Amino acid sequence: MPGPLRLPPLQHLCAPLLLLLGLLGCSASRPPTRPASAPALAAPLVVATAGAPTAPVYPVMLGIDVLEAQGFAAVKGKRLGLLTHPAGVNRRGESTIEVLRRAPGVKLVALYGPEHGIYGDEAAEVLIPDRKDKRTGLPAFSVYGRNRKPSKSQLKGIEAMVIDLQDIGSRSYTFISAMRYTLEACFENNIEVIVLDRPNPLGGLKVDGPPLDVRWTSYVGAFRVPYVHGLTIGELARLAKEAPGVLAVSEAVRQRGRLTVIPMRGWRRAMRWPETGLTWVPTSQLIQDFAAVQGYPMVGLGAFWDPPKIDTGFRHGIGKSYPFRGLSHKTVKPEVVEKELRALNLHGIQFRRVSAPDRDGKPAVGLFIEITDYDEWRPAELNFHLLRLACKFDSRNPFAPSSVRDFSGFLRHLGSEEFLRALQRDGARVDVARFLADWEARAKIYQEQSKRYWLYR
Repeated sequence: MPGPLRLPPLQHLCAPLLLLLGLLGCSASRPPTRPASAPALAAPLVVATAGAPTAPVYPVMLGIDVLEAQGFAAVKGKRLGLLTHPAGVNRRGESTIEVLRRAPGVKLVALYGPEHGIYGDEAAEVLIPDRKDKRTGLPAFSVYGRNRKPSKSQLKGIEAMVIDLQDIGSRSYTFISAMRYTLEACFENNIEVIVLDRPNPLGGLKVDGPPLDVRWTSYVGAFRVPYVHGLTIGELARLAKEAPGVLAVSEAVRQRGRLTVIPMRGWRRAMRWPETGLTWVPTSQLIQDFAAVQGYPMVGLGAFWDPPKIDTGFRHGIGKSYPFRGLSHKTVKPEVVEKELRALNLHGIQFRRVSAPDRDGKPAVGLFIEITDYDEWRPAELNFHLLRLACKFDSRNPFAPSSVRDFSGFLRHLGSEEFLRALQRDGARVDVARFLADWEARAKIYQEQSKRYWLYR
């Protein structure tokens, strides 16, 4: 085991960060405040006429909507594969699968599914086989099965791969990984990639959490970006294509690779999901709504639980209610947890006690995490205080090395081996503020450099 690592002074961080093209970062200083009045929208609004039923208003046109508005010019006449899931819908809620199937001159010949599958009916971390899709009769290949990167045989017969996946803005949510690995495979096999862009539901101004150590790059951390990365999936695709060293392909393959991103119309970086006018379609079983999207980066690390490998003691949700927004501890009373958390005076959040049935139907009490000031809110900050409190609540230190503990899965999500070593060494005395300040300094570099890949302002 390596000895304790030390945080270098900021001036020594800048040079290597610049060389990494801004792929390291952390929590931003206070982001720009959302403008009082939104700029004029590029997309026309659908409005009701006098006396007619109220029609939906769509401030944002998704990539699939723009593709359709352009007469499917980018895909017409090509044999297409489509990597998508249930949230791959147009602004009217129609599946991108069906939109492409009925589009004139478009040849959809194969489907590809990420974690949870094309229809979102597979459990997390369960490997999915290739099969024939019963709804369409098309071959349905899995990029979350025996291989995570599409094989040459899985790509046979397609000329272009369309990717339409809804991300949630957090590094460890695997749909951006599916996009990256598919991009690599297509570039290696001379297949064009067309990414239909979608909003980052947290907005494009939030950047928070630790950088990803290069040794922990994996399918749950395929991009060396902060835990909350502040980019759309289309912008991440541009980063992967344009920045050397992101994709695990040769420079010749990267430069030869063909990528087209179909941008949205009407989306602005300050927009949160509710401001898009779009209906949230669950992206996985526990991300049923925007509340869970906001909660995932707040407690996903702090309530990490994979016994006997690791157990922080914290649990997210209360029974089946409030996934990623409810919080409790397996042994500590809610009032004690509440007192500790309130004393932290964290940026932009507060806690209130709520009750809900536990998984056995019995009454249970926990805390609900309220976001009281979105501009002040630092999405990932709470996790690291929870990890410190995990040590305070457990005299044995749940992060101390032992023969039954394995922290590799935790590190693939967390990204910072240095913080884990500090927890192991210092326990409840870990200096969380020092890490947060260091990550914030890196974020300023990351955010500035990531602007070169922005499609929206």
